[in-house]
Amino acid sequence: MTAELVRGQNHTLPQTRLEIRVSAGSPVVAGATLGDERGTVRGAERIAHPASHRVPGLEVSRQAAADHRLAVDLDALPAEVHRVTVVLALPVGAGRPVSFGAVAAPFVAVTGLDGTEIATFTLTGLDTESAVSALELYRRQGAWKVRAVGQGYAAGLAGLFADQGVAEAAETAAAIQEAVASGLARSVTPPPRTTEGERVRHPAGPAAAGAQAPAPPVPEAQPAEPLGDPASARTEAPGGGPIDYAHPRRQTSAPPPPPPTAPPAAPGQPARPVAGDATGWSMDERLYNQIWGMFEDLARAVAAYRSAVDFAESRMDQELDRALSDPRNRIGGAGDRAREAARAKRDELTGRAREALERDLAQLAAESAVVEPALPAAYAGWDNPVWHAYRVPMEIPMALRLGDLRLGEAPDLRIPLLVRLPLERGIWIDSGRTASEAAASTTGDQLRGLAMETAVTLAARLLAVYPAGEFSVHVVDPAGSAAGQLSPLVGSGVLAGPPAAGAEGVASVLAHLTRRVDLVQMAIRAGAADALPPDLDTGEHLLIVNDFPHGFDDRAVTQLRYLADEGPSVGVHLLMVADREDARAYGPVLDPLWRSLLRITPVADDHLADPWVGHAWTYEPLRTPQGSRVLQQVLALVAEARRGGRR
Repeated sequence: MTAELVRGQNHTLPQTRLEIRVSAGSPVVAGATLGDERGTVRGAERIAHPASHRVPGLEVSRQAAADHRLAVDLDALPAEVHRVTVVLALPVGAGRPVSFGAVAAPFVAVTGLDGTEIATFTLTGLDTESAVSALELYRRQGAWKVRAVGQGYAAGLAGLFADQGVAEAAETAAAIQEAVASGLARSVTPPPRTTEGERVRHPAGPAAAGAQAPAPPVPEAQPAEPLGDPASARTEAPGGGPIDYAHPRRQTSAPPPPPPTAPPAAPGQPARPVAGDATGWSMDERLYNQIWGMFEDLARAVAAYRSAVDFAESRMDQELDRALSDPRNRIGGAGDRAREAARAKRDELTGRAREALERDLAQLAAESAVVEPALPAAYAGWDNPVWHAYRVPMEIPMALRLGDLRLGEAPDLRIPLLVRLPLERGIWIDSGRTASEAAASTTGDQLRGLAMETAVTLAARLLAVYPAGEFSVHVVDPAGSAAGQLSPLVGSGVLAGPPAAGAEGVASVLAHLTRRVDLVQMAIRAGAADALPPDLDTGEHLLIVNDFPHGFDDRAVTQLRYLADEGPSVGVHLLMVADREDARAYGPVLDPLWRSLLRITPVADDHLADPWVGHAWTYEPLRTPQGSRVLQQVLALVAEARRGGRR
């Protein structure tokens, strides 16, 4: 029976191999400290955190996320460790919550390897604190217990570490937050949560995958960068098993989902998927929420499968260790029989997990097959027939599709990567080499060309989804090296002006956009929007910067950082095409710039991570079909509408 703890209460732990699960309403940093009998932590090496995620007997997540799994093996802890404190902290950064009082109360559960909850604790009553000691596992007279702590610290991690006796507490806390900021730098802003303060608890363990227990914890890929908070909550069918297309938790607003248009499914069969079956006030909003629900479903289905496979391997290893630890089993056929039995059990568990995964993947594929054709232009790929009927819209859509995401277990199943409009941050298209196979097989010149083509197609999509005259694109191309890739924008006449070249051109464009940001900000602060100069374009602006940092002096770099930080709030957005390695000469001065941008790549690359279990997702940019003139046709319609608006 699960012990639901309150602050200060303790409970005996029946086993020493455990999993600690954290569920929060927004991204949090999860870590743990190893203390002695007095709770003193003897050095930073006794702290598990995203930048150093593994210490003896303990492993934590490598990123800030809304959900975490911490693996604990109490028997593997150093002998001098008597206390393990689970620590939660809010990541720092502009626009992020500064205290736990501003977010939903975190929920922490201690479970066994079979997913059974041993003890739970909801951290209520927090206010100005930005870090908290959630609970502690402590050794008393040879037995281990768990205690609900809930001690918050307004001074953040630095105050928490200082209270535990960590030398150089402030430096350690700063290093952790820097590592977290690097991971969150290019995260995609998710949809809002369903209801204020709602706690969605997903089924524990890999029941949906047909296994008996999870392995600690779900593996995460090193290069992955988190995609943000979870979208509208979506879970599996009651009792595990296939995805429930009734979507009882796919909600981001009050109205109920529309009645399904598909005929009812036969008894015992899963419901047929319907495009737009999520909650929302419009079809665009329902499709947007449905796509985020598909994203979470795929993440959790694959997590359950991977967890079941890891558990099966771990169980086989344990059974072999027990069997072969007896010297009598090392002679004759007893050892061989033990190996065969352990491997057979592993194969049975992994087979059941794979069958469950295949069922979920089949249902998601069926849903994708009905959703993709129903998408509006802003959500659709360039090969979608909706573009052939394109007309310049009268209002801005909810979101824009930047590309597709997929996982290795389902290479043919692609989930659209959507970001909300207006853009909340700039975008960095990495033109440098990465560790992906696609980048390795592409030359440096080809990567730079593909990166600029990606920028052009993205700018075209933004122009296409805004009403005529409400979105302007500026280009800075200091050396004129992107003339070929820019020809669709230049030839159609949709740019605000010719691409700026040379140092003078760079300075002129940056000065113009910086002035606009300054004037709009001053008008907003003074409440005097009617006092703006008549020549000021109050529409949205996008600045494409090619081949950065070539052609930029220190003043231009400072202006660029200013636009990246302050521009999005007043409608000025940045689209960088750059190789991070080329910009290292500027040193740490550019780090805030990189952290403020969403990084995408011109070729397939697995650099993004979901906020639920930390999978490394392969991102693929959107390409126009070979030989298609859809891009030119769309830009021609945009240019015609702009000319009509100026008459």
